[in-house]
Amino acid sequence: MAKRALITGVTGQDGAYLADLLLKKGYTVYGTFRRLSTPNFWRLQYLGIFDKVRLMPADMNDMSSLTEAIHVANPDEVYNLAAQSFVAASFEQPISTGTISGLGVAMMLEAIRHTDPKIKFYQASTSEMYGKIGLHSIKEKKGRVLLNEKSNFSPTSPYAAAKVYAYWTTKIYREAYDMFACQGILFNHESPIRGLEFVTRKISNAVAKIHLGIEKELRLGNTKAVRDWGYAPEYVEAMWRMMQYKEPEDFVVATDRFHSVAQFAEAAFDSMDMDWKKYTKTDKKFFRPIDTDALRGDYSKAKKLLKWKPNVQFEKLVEIMVREDVKRWQNVLDGKVFPWDAPNYPTEASIITRSMKQ
Repeated sequence: MAKRALITGVTGQDGAYLADLLLKKGYTVYGTFRRLSTPNFWRLQYLGIFDKVRLMPADMNDMSSLTEAIHVANPDEVYNLAAQSFVAASFEQPISTGTISGLGVAMMLEAIRHTDPKIKFYQASTSEMYGKIGLHSIKEKKGRVLLNEKSNFSPTSPYAAAKVYAYWTTKIYREAYDMFACQGILFNHESPIRGLEFVTRKISNAVAKIHLGIEKELRLGNTKAVRDWGYAPEYVEAMWRMMQYKEPEDFVVATDRFHSVAQFAEAAFDSMDMDWKKYTKTDKKFFRPIDTDALRGDYSKAKKLLKWKPNVQFEKLVEIMVREDVKRWQNVLDGKVFPWDAPNYPTEASIITRSMKQ
């Protein structure tokens, strides 16, 4: 009998890739989404799985809807990927971020505990929880500074704080109720279906437009910010492997390398044989009130126990994203219609309208 999985936040980057992975593995996949005035199913359409996922509306602030989703899906596994995951927006919406990304996890765990505590649960944790912890509390490996499952947390945003609450709540339910509740502490992971509000996709999208002569410059905030960037389809494979492991444990998923935003922009322009310094400007309005320092992950536990490791390296990841955005904007210039997110953003929609008229 095919396994059944419930994915909250199935319309997001990770949710869509995970749904695609599970479908290929023979799962029956259910996914929850938030009702919005404008439907947000473009990622599922992009991957060609929109009609294969059994979609249900649900709200992470409403335990009754979460309980109903569990009753309908009757899952063997629940992957909780729903969150307000944009760090900058968490400063503007700290309360809703806390209830969705933090308290919502407690609601889901309670719903599982009362419905069927044998259901396996995966919680999407984040490297943002480490925040500004300083080098003194970070594990060192071969002269490199790394963060692992034992490193301390020091969140620097409402989003990170909510995720820390969710992290400890998940551990409490695992230990107090003997539930299979595991967590992936995922470092930044990107792809062509990353949202335009994230800096990596902002860069790849801008480079594509500049390359095609649609725009002239890219404005960025803190280009010195450093992150450990991986490829999202590989990271959802790690999620699935955690759920198949013999015991519920927490794992760091990362690449063991890090690069600055400036290096990401440089690599993006290099992929199109362009000099990033000619087109990039710094704009203070894009700076965060507080920013996380350099984050680099130690994935040795996942490598040892899950037999997982990243394969797509930084330069290839950047190239994949840029070339896909170039393809999209070329399709716009050619008058083609296809599923993507840019039309949902007013500034991008106006460019699309203008480009199609030329």
